[in-house]
Amino acid sequence: MCIAVFMWETHPLYPFILFLNRDEYHKRPTEPLIWWEGEEILGGRDAQAGGTWLASSRDGRLAFITNFRELQSIPQAKSRGNLPVDFLQSKKKPIEFAEEVVKEADQYNGFNLILVDVRSKSMVYLTNRPEKTGNFVTQVSPGIHVLSNANLDSPWLKAQRLDHNFKEVLARYGKDELPLKEMVGQLMMDTTKDDLSLLPHIYSPETEYDLSAIYIDTTGPQGRCGTRNQSALTVKSNGEVCYYERYLDKDRWKENTVTYQIEMTTK
Repeated sequence: MCIAVFMWETHPLYPFILFLNRDEYHKRPTEPLIWWEGEEILGGRDAQAGGTWLASSRDGRLAFITNFRELQSIPQAKSRGNLPVDFLQSKKKPIEFAEEVVKEADQYNGFNLILVDVRSKSMVYLTNRPEKTGNFVTQVSPGIHVLSNANLDSPWLKAQRLDHNFKEVLARYGKDELPLKEMVGQLMMDTTKDDLSLLPHIYSPETEYDLSAIYIDTTGPQGRCGTRNQSALTVKSNGEVCYYERYLDKDRWKENTVTYQIEMTTK
C-alpha cells in the first residue's frame, strides 16, 4: 500500500515538496523518524527487514518507495525497503543507481521507487512493473505527481483525489511557507472511499473498497493494518530540509520534526 503526492521544481520557494502515507500491518515493528547509519540517513525504519519507505541524506538526496498492487509474489524476494537505503549509501546519480537495479529487478516483488538528487535537479522513477509500452526507468518531469500502488500518475480515483486536494491546498497558501503539520491533516487523513465499480479489481471487492481511501484503517489476514506513518518533507531553495513525521505508537499518534541544511552547490 502507501500513497504519495509530490511537487518537483515548480514551487517558487520549494524545489521539492512531498506528502506520503505509509500503510502497513500494525504489528510489524517500526522505528520512527531518526538519524541512522552514522548520522548520514534520516528516516523511519522497518525494524523487521531493516529498510525504509522514505529517507533523505545530508547531501541533498532522498528516496521513497511504494509496493505495486498485484496478486502474485516471490516467496524469497529481496527486501524492497532496502532500495532507498542502498541508493543513499551508494553516492551514485539517480539514473546510475536505477540502471543498476534494473539488472536485478526480477528478484524483487513489484515496486515503484523515486530517486532524487536535489542539488543536481535530477529525479528518476524506477519500477519493475512497467506498462507494456513503458520503460523501467523514467526521468520525472517538473510538476505535481502522485504515486500509489500502480505506475506513476496512474489515474486511480484516490490518486486523482489527492492530486486535486493538493493543488487546492497549495493555492490557498500561494507563495508563502507551507505549514506541514496542518497540510498532513488536510491532505492525508481523507477516509473517502470510492464506488466498487470504479476500483482496479485486483483484489477482492471488499479489500479494494477498504484500500480506496487515502487514509486506511482496516483488518487484513494478519490483523489490523492501514496508515501508521504520515510524512511531509520539503526542501527550500536555500537548502533547508524539513522532515515531519506523524506515527502510530501503541495506538497513540506521536510526531517529530527534523530540520537540517544541505549545500545546494555541487563540488
